Amino acid sequence: MASRITTHDLSSALRIAVARLSRRLRAEKEDDELSDSQTSTLAFLVREGSGTIGRLSEHERVKPPSMNRIVNHLEQAGYVARTADAEDGRKVVVVPTEAGRGLVAETRRRRDAWLHQRLRGLTAEQRAVLVEAAAIMREVADS
Repeated sequence: MASRITTHDLSSALRIAVARLSRRLRAEKEDDELSDSQTSTLAFLVREGSGTIGRLSEHERVKPPSMNRIVNHLEQAGYVARTADAEDGRKVVVVPTEAGRGLVAETRRRRDAWLHQRLRGLTAEQRAVLVEAAAIMREVADS
C-alpha cells in the first residue's frame, strides 16, 4: 500500500502530521501567557546566549519592529535583559535572565515528557520507523 502513495499525497500527509505534532508540542509550555514567537525567541536566546534585535528578527523571520515588541514583552516579564554590546557600546544585545533560562528548561522538560509518554505507547517496530523518519526529516529540513 505504501508504494502506491504519490509524492504529492505524501507531502500533504507529512505536512499535516508535522503541523499537528508541532502544535501539540507547543501547547506543552511553562508560561501560557507567552506567544509561540516569544517562546521561540527566548529558546533561541537560551541556546545561543544572546542576540541583537536584527539577528533575532532574522531567526524568527519577522521585521525588527515586531521583534522589538516581542523582546519588550519578554523583558517586562523578566525573561530577558538588554545590555550594551561588549565590542560596540552603541549596539544593544538581548540576553536571557535566570528566569528565562528556567522557563525554557521547564518547557523543554514538559515537551520531552509528553513526547516520551506517547513514544512509550508505540511498538518497538514503530519506534524504529520513527528513528529512521526523524533522520530523514532532519535531512529534508536542513536542505
